[in-house]
Formats: sequence, structure tokens, C-alpha cells
Amino acid sequence: MFEVDRYLLVGALLLLLGIMSSKLSSRIGLPVLVLFVGVGMLAGSEGLGRIRFEDFRLAHGLATAALALILFDGGLRTSLGALRAVIGPAGALATLGVLVTAAITGVAASRVLGLPLLEGMLLGSIVASTDAAAVFAVLRSSGLNLPSRLAATLEVESGSNDPMAVFLTVGLLEVLRGREALGVGLAALFARQMLLGGVVGLVVGKATVWLANRLDLAATGLYPVITAAAALLAYGLAATIGGSGFLSVYLAGIAIGNGRIVFERAVLLFHDGIAWLSQIGMFVLLGMLSVPSRLAAVAGPALLVTAVLVFAARPAAVVAMLMPFGYNGRELIFVSWAGLKGAVPVVLATYPLMLGLNGGSLIFDVVFFAVLVSAAVQGWTLTPLARTLGLQQPLPPPAPISLEINALRSVDGDIVEYIVTPATHAAGRTVQELALPDGAVLAMIARGDRIIPPRGSTVVEPGDHVFLVVTRTARALADRVFASGPETAPELPAHVEFPLRGDTTVADLEAFYGIRLGDDGDRTLDELLRDRLGEPPVAGCGLTLGPVRLFVRDVAHGRIERVGLVLGDGGDPA
Repeated sequence: MFEVDRYLLVGALLLLLGIMSSKLSSRIGLPVLVLFVGVGMLAGSEGLGRIRFEDFRLAHGLATAALALILFDGGLRTSLGALRAVIGPAGALATLGVLVTAAITGVAASRVLGLPLLEGMLLGSIVASTDAAAVFAVLRSSGLNLPSRLAATLEVESGSNDPMAVFLTVGLLEVLRGREALGVGLAALFARQMLLGGVVGLVVGKATVWLANRLDLAATGLYPVITAAAALLAYGLAATIGGSGFLSVYLAGIAIGNGRIVFERAVLLFHDGIAWLSQIGMFVLLGMLSVPSRLAAVAGPALLVTAVLVFAARPAAVVAMLMPFGYNGRELIFVSWAGLKGAVPVVLATYPLMLGLNGGSLIFDVVFFAVLVSAAVQGWTLTPLARTLGLQQPLPPPAPISLEINALRSVDGDIVEYIVTPATHAAGRTVQELALPDGAVLAMIARGDRIIPPRGSTVVEPGDHVFLVVTRTARALADRVFASGPETAPELPAHVEFPLRGDTTVADLEAFYGIRLGDDGDRTLDELLRDRLGEPPVAGCGLTLGPVRLFVRDVAHGRIERVGLVLGDGGDPA
């Protein structure tokens, strides 16, 4: 038996244990990453497995690759809308907030552990960032549904604050080694890392979308591999030229996730699996790296440092950064408590050990202890705290799922699946009553184990899976038809023309799309336009009704077949 055979066997068993522990996590409410670490500790040198693993360089390399893929997956799922909505507060918390947290924790660590001030600040910098993997894991596995701004703030902050923690850690290590001076030198290092990391990430992300959409690969399974390679390229290229690899890979994920890339659904599913694999492997590996007896020896002072981090440093940073943006007291308390620590601090704690820094072993053990306590205590109580503060909201109805038309790579449209709930506008109506926009066709209804070919008289019922073939311009209107109320209906952008059928009634516009044109409820758009225009309609002529402008787009036998609708100042976009 070759040595690699044993490694593969042990690795497979540890992965399976990690996956099974995630099921246990959802039942007992313990954050899944704590159980992953527990599996690793159980397999480690002082556990049942007796596997002695002390290769910090290998652990650092594997964990860095795993973190890059986890951050990339987080970027893929970060919408530009959410990013724009919270870029101010989340950005402040991810930069200045990390600095405030590091400073307060560093001073406390220096006093409690008897370390020189710079080494204390180093420890504070290592534990200052909120870990994206930890936050994503808790929010998704617990089913916690927060107000949109609050959830976006946590996800964007946790996904983007690692570069600041890495910069502070590397910068202070350079100072301690005498290779950099405090002040201008560190400021230049920070500017270089952020600038190069940001540029590389955006360029790689945009280039990946452009390349993937123009390649004609026979094996469609290679497209997710292209995006995985892009993630590693974004990290490696930025880090090699002196930029922030973590910022680069996160921004590359955002650029790809918000670009219209071919086989998007397959790419997202692939990276979701890779992110879970990376998360399980990373935390199990870090658990094997720990030595429980050493953790017990530093438990007392480490607990004091963790208390300062959780109850003083993080809240001070949150209040200072978020209060100017209008966050209320309940939100400030929750964000303060949601500063979970995860693998990033443990990975950063291997830096002093690899460089042979005095006190490196103590720093690693204290950081590992702080991460375990933070993940277990804060992660376990996050959902109950949200309920107590009145922040948890009812779970939203299932979001529509776009199904890819693999044979037609550049087709202007999607096949979209909607799940009908009792609150859905379309529930209880016949197909002919749905007032679907021009460019949307109801192709199939799945009800239980039956497929129902839709006819005009077919009634849409709660629980149905409705499949629409819809063009891109009609997608926003179709989403509103199958929304479960105003709070879940997507907002229609201004100055964009939406296609409607001429037989759509004024009442339909208000009922399905929230657009009120007046008291002509029973009249169709065809009748309304022909009456108001006062002359035979021709393609291109228009009518303004308040903030809405209607355009005649297609006329047949004197009747208006297609109408363009624009919200805004009424300017003709054609």
C-alpha cells in the first residue's frame, strides 16, 4: 500500500465525518464550523486518530487556497444592488472598523499576556476580521432571514474585511522583523495592496466573462473549471505583484456573478460544492493542527482577551462605523455580536510560526482559542438573539430559478421556474387572466407528480411549479406577476421600456404590476391608446399618462398588438 493511499482513505473518512456533522449541526444548533474543527481535533495528535500534523507551511498553503475559493463563491452571490446599498457602512467596517478592533484587542493582549505592544497589536490584527466562511455558514445553515440591509452589511463586510486584517498582520510582521517602518512605509504598503488587488480582481473577472461567452467548448463541464481557474488566477496574480489576493478574488467573484456568463447555473452549483468542500477540509485541517493540552494551558488569559474582543473591541468599532449611517440600536447590537471569527485568524496565526517569531506559539494558541469560543458562543446564539431583538423576518417565498438553454448559448431569454404560493398574484387565476407581458409564454405547469400543458382556462394553483419562456426585457414584469406581494415584487427601473400586449387591461396593469393609469379599469391598452390618440395608430406614436409613457410598437388590421411602457419622465428610449 502506497503512502498516498492511506492519505486518500483518511481524507475521505474525515470529509464524510465533516458532512455528517453538518447534519448534526442543524439539529442541535451548533455552528457547523465548530463541528468541523472538532472532527479535526478528534483525528489529531491528542485525539482518537493520533495523526500528528505540525506542517504549518502546508496548512497555510491549503487553507489559503480554500479561503480564496470560499471568498470567490461569496463574491459570485453578492449582487451589485446589495453592494451599492451598503458599500459605505460595510466598507467603513471592513477597513477602519478592523483597525479599531485590532487596536483595542492588541492593547488588551499586550497587558494580559505580557507581550510587547507590537506583538500584542499583531495578535489583535490577526483576530480583527470577521470571517466570511463563518458568517456565510451560520446565516445559511440556520435559515436566518434578516432585513435586507442588515444581511447585506454582514455579508459584504465579512467578505471584504480580510484584506485589511492581512495587511495589518503582514505589515506588523515586517516591522517586527525590521524590514518596514511604521508610518509612511505601512501606508504605501496598504495603498499598493488595495489598488493592485482591486484592479486585478476586476480585470480578471471581466475578462473571464468575456472569454467564457466566446469560447465554444465541446465539454460544457469545462466552463465551471474556467471560473475556478479565474479565482486562483485573481488571487495568485494579485499576491505575486504585491496586491491583496483576498480582495482580488472577492472582486473577481462579484464581477463574474453580476455578468451574464454562459452556464451560470452550473457555475454557481459547482462553486457552491467547492466552497463546502474547502470549508470542511480547511476547518478539519486546522483542527488537526491544534494541540488541546496547549489550549487548556492558555485558557485563562485567552478567555480574557476574547472577552475584550467580543464585548469591547468589536462593539466599539461597530458603533463608531455604523451609527453615522442610521443603524438603530437593535441592529448595532446584532452586528456587534455577529463578528464571528473563523479560519482567517487561524491561518494568519501561522505566519509568526513560519517566520520563527518569538511568542509565535503563544499567539497561535490564543488565536485558536478565541476562534473556537467566538464560533461556538456567538454562532450558537446568533439566531436566538435575532429573534429576541425582533430582527428575524419570515422566510421569503422561493426565488425564481433560471434554467439554462444549453443548446442556444446567446439566446435573448431564459426558461424561468416560479413556485406559486397562496400569496402569489397568479394563484387562483386562469392562464388567460395572468396578463403576461409580451415576450413571456407559459410553457408548462408541474403539479405534484403531473405535468399539465397550460391552456387559457387552466387555473394556476398554490404549490404549482410554473415554467415560463421569457425574454430579458420581459423578465422584470414576469417576476411581478408571480411575486407574493409588494414586499417581494422587484422594483421596475425607470427609463427602461417594457413590452406589453395590446389586450392587457388597465386593471391588469395595476393588479399585476402596481402601475395605475386612471379609472379606465376595464379598457385594454389598445382601446385606451386608440381613444386618446384620436387618430389611426401608427408604430412609434406615444401617449403620456402622469409618470408613465405608452408607445405603440406594433399595429395589425387597425388594432394595437404590442405596446411599450416606460416609467420615468416619458422620454422615448427607442
